[in-house]
Amino acid sequence: MATDTTQGELIEKVVKIRRCAAVVKGGRRFSFTAMVVVGDGQGKVGWGYGKANEVPPAVEKAVKDGSRSMVPVALKGTSIPHAVKGRYGAAKVVLVPASPGTGVIAGAAVRAVCEVAGIKDILTKSFGTANPINLVKATISALQQLRSRSEVERLRGVSLS
Repeated sequence: MATDTTQGELIEKVVKIRRCAAVVKGGRRFSFTAMVVVGDGQGKVGWGYGKANEVPPAVEKAVKDGSRSMVPVALKGTSIPHAVKGRYGAAKVVLVPASPGTGVIAGAAVRAVCEVAGIKDILTKSFGTANPINLVKATISALQQLRSRSEVERLRGVSLS
């Protein structure tokens, strides 16, 4: 389901498109929502949600929303610096660093976030709900908890050798 395109410097992946029907006098009137993950492939990622009467405008709105809400992610080479857990609602995600050449071992929603963030090697496991919207939010919450070695040294005021 995840489709991707590159717009300027940003990579965007459509995670989920939902259709809603409102019953009116003349029949059903449909509207669409789109969940999109946006990133630069070098450690910045964000998610956006857009609603419109057609799919393309919903995706455009979601991309615009996602590019506004981008957050930095600490990377170590092609993976992440340490294992981390993220949670949003009933969605729980565990992200574990992997050695080079492993690839992205993840489901569709978590994979989309990792790929647009620029993570090439990672092991993931999701628990709880399989709702892609909550899984994306849980994954980004986990990625925000990552700290690089230099950042930890600075925060603690010590030199780790």
